[in-house]
Amino acid sequence: MEITNVEFMLLQIICEQKTVSGYEINHLIKERGYREWGDIGTTSIYVGLKKLSKKQLVNSYLDTTKQGKGPMPRKFEVTANGVKLLKKNTLESLSSSRERDNRFDLALGGIPFLTTEEVLAALQKRKVFLSEVAKNINKKFDSQGGIRLPVHVQALFRHPLLLIKNEIEFMDILITDLLEKSDNKEDG
Repeated sequence: MEITNVEFMLLQIICEQKTVSGYEINHLIKERGYREWGDIGTTSIYVGLKKLSKKQLVNSYLDTTKQGKGPMPRKFEVTANGVKLLKKNTLESLSSSRERDNRFDLALGGIPFLTTEEVLAALQKRKVFLSEVAKNINKKFDSQGGIRLPVHVQALFRHPLLLIKNEIEFMDILITDLLEKSDNKEDG
């Protein structure tokens, strides 16, 4: 089952919060900066919540414990299928999304729902994937003339290669951080 970036992010927030209202989700999105880099507006939140409900990835209910003015808030919680799909999408996006892909950034937010071993395996898989992409870009660059190509054409090859190199360096740092955190948990 395919889910959009908005649905992916919503599943993460709902799973993290256990039960949460649309209003609370909107506040968290603003607080975490998702709105700026994820292009997530208020309308897309509520449309996404409806789609997740229709796909039976979240359940919702009216929170009748609310007091004061205003309508009763609708609370959302992730279903077992929602958790399963969240984990699947997080692992896939961590391991195979292209360089500088918002889906990878969203997957970073889903790390708490996986074991350290699952995250490490996905990141290693992503490193292999990106190394293969870089190798293919280099092959195309060389087969088309390499440094004899016009500067603007060379740039079309060099830009993604530099992004891939930096992405792999980032993953090495993240892997080290995760291993240190895991070692500290075992010691404590």
